[in-house]
Amino acid sequence: MKLQKIVMTACMLLATSAAMATPATDGLFSRYKAQGAAGFDAARGDKAWHKETQGEDGQTMSCSTCHGKDLGKEGKHHKTGKVIAPMAPSVNKDRFTDAKKIEKWFKRNCNDVLARECTAQEKGDYLKFLLDK
Repeated sequence: MKLQKIVMTACMLLATSAAMATPATDGLFSRYKAQGAAGFDAARGDKAWHKETQGEDGQTMSCSTCHGKDLGKEGKHHKTGKVIAPMAPSVNKDRFTDAKKIEKWFKRNCNDVLARECTAQEKGDYLKFLLDK
């Protein structure tokens, strides 16, 4: 009986996590794999998300500089002050539904934070991390 409860709980957790993926993100994962990336990892995405680097404008920053520490809440752009909708798909159902938008923001934000475009591997890791939120 105890084992059955553990198995049921594990299945529910897996289903919840998988439910955050969208056709757009599934397509992007396939595209990134076709570009040579593999083994996307949420823990690696988490580490990269919080890693401070010297951004394009020379300022030390990380993704959380603008998106905040709690991805279920709004963030704020560090220069413009523009409010950024929550990144967590658990509270922002539309967040990862448009592949074109996702790629647009990866290009812009990777350049801002890393002073370069993200690799396919980095994008996949970031998405894995964010889809679990």
